[in-house]
Amino acid sequence: MRISSGMIYDAGINSMNTLTDSLLHTQQQVSSGRRILTPADDPVAAASALGVTQASNINAQYALNQNNATSTLGLEATQLSSAGDLLTQAKQLAVQAGNATLNSSDRTTIATQLRAIFDQMLGIANAQDSSGQYLFSGNKGNTQAFSGTVETGVSYNGDSGQRKLQLSASQQLAVSDSGNAVFQNIAAGNGYFATANGANNSGSGVIDVGSVSDPAKWIASNKGNMQVKFWVDTTGSNGPPNTTYYDLVDTTTGNSLYTGAASTQGGGSNTYTHAYTGGQPIPLKQDTPGPAFDYGASVTITGAPATNDSFSISPGKTQSVFATLSNLILSLESATTATPAGSAKLSNDVSSALTNIDQANSNILSVQAAIGSRQNEVTSLASVNSSLNLQYQQTLSNLQDVNYTQAVSNLTQLQTQLQAAQKSFAMVSQLSLFTYIP
Repeated sequence: MRISSGMIYDAGINSMNTLTDSLLHTQQQVSSGRRILTPADDPVAAASALGVTQASNINAQYALNQNNATSTLGLEATQLSSAGDLLTQAKQLAVQAGNATLNSSDRTTIATQLRAIFDQMLGIANAQDSSGQYLFSGNKGNTQAFSGTVETGVSYNGDSGQRKLQLSASQQLAVSDSGNAVFQNIAAGNGYFATANGANNSGSGVIDVGSVSDPAKWIASNKGNMQVKFWVDTTGSNGPPNTTYYDLVDTTTGNSLYTGAASTQGGGSNTYTHAYTGGQPIPLKQDTPGPAFDYGASVTITGAPATNDSFSISPGKTQSVFATLSNLILSLESATTATPAGSAKLSNDVSSALTNIDQANSNILSVQAAIGSRQNEVTSLASVNSSLNLQYQQTLSNLQDVNYTQAVSNLTQLQTQLQAAQKSFAMVSQLSLFTYIP
């Protein structure tokens, strides 16, 4: 085969172009630190790197969500801590208000302080996060959670939902609590039932919050409202004169739970025949005679109830922290202690307020505990997220990063080859017969 000068030139140029391209590619690998500059360099590794990069980006979003969750939960915990402090102050003021030596002016001063606590509590319930979302309005973040006053009562404007963030591929976490759960649906009384004095009581009787010794019996009884009603036998028809008797009455039917028939005063089988001793527990039970029942609970009444005085026992109620504070404030502002009945009503109101403040505080503590548990969960997920991110970076490094030892060696080799090609081309290009023609 005949080799022309053109073929020699073309072959030399192509060889040097190929070597130059390889040298440039290797130099770019060294300067960028990347083995794969284009998918063509390693299609399989390039596809794998794309998948790992996408997973890493998603993981980065989870990390951002975890930071947001930590911030929001921390803000909520701070607000609830402040609410707990306010309830502690309210309890101290309620205890002070129960002092029988206080006059009307003193009670009004305490009520004024409680009004300030009420306003601060309402402010906490309407707290907003950094983006302007109301913390305690459920899923209605743009809606103010609560509105109202001491006189009109407070209403909840949100819903019962919890806002959630996706913190991992398989896990969402609640980063808020509804105002219903925190401030509204709080068990009243002792948690099973609430007690209260009758509105028309004229004696000095005061009822405690009651106690449940056997929750299973109380729950199984599923009773509606009851009343402990009193009658003072001034004539001595049932025993010694001026003895006080009580009856336990089903307010739905008006029947005595002890006899099963209509409750009456005076003689006869349906009369009040249980003698009252102040300070002694009144068990909500009966074996014989009459209908047998046992609600697994009791109440204690002190003082001297008058005829027709009554005390209600109402199960299963809930009360908001705002209602608790409002009731105490209005009671203190309107209280009159000039009569035994007025003093007894104030004592009952203060006792009820103290119990309900404790219930509200316990509820807030429960929510705080749940928040703490979620914060721990976020911390755990963040640790897992950090480990995943490290693994993704290591995998990407294995797929994409250049081996500098090999790359520098290749670069030196290609540089030598190119120099040799250039020198050899220069020598070969001089081999021509025209060189020898004078």
